[in-house]
Amino acid sequence: MVQPGGGMPDMQQILQQAQKMQEQLVTAQQELANAEVTGTSGGGLVTATVSGSLELKSLSIDPKVVDPEDTETLSDLVVAAVRDAMNNAQKLTEEKLGPLAGSLGGGMPDLGGFGLPG
Repeated sequence: MVQPGGGMPDMQQILQQAQKMQEQLVTAQQELANAEVTGTSGGGLVTATVSGSLELKSLSIDPKVVDPEDTETLSDLVVAAVRDAMNNAQKLTEEKLGPLAGSLGGGMPDLGGFGLPG
């Protein structure tokens, strides 16, 4: 039996799958925004904490590394710790969003000109 609308059930199924993937993506993004990831440098003397959305949340500096005569080393350690935290946050993002991006095939399927609702 031919469905009215020339195959609309298949299109409806595709749209439902796309909406489900969008909901999973939103959930994963919310989890990332709430996640906190740390990075360190100088053997743990400097620790940076960033959110999964790459916002710097805190920076901890061990007093042993503070030398008024050598602020350049301290600056380098801070940059390295923040970079490490950002890299760790990026890895977390890839872990959370990787399966979703893979299921999207690197982009949205061709829905014949139809977009996602909302």
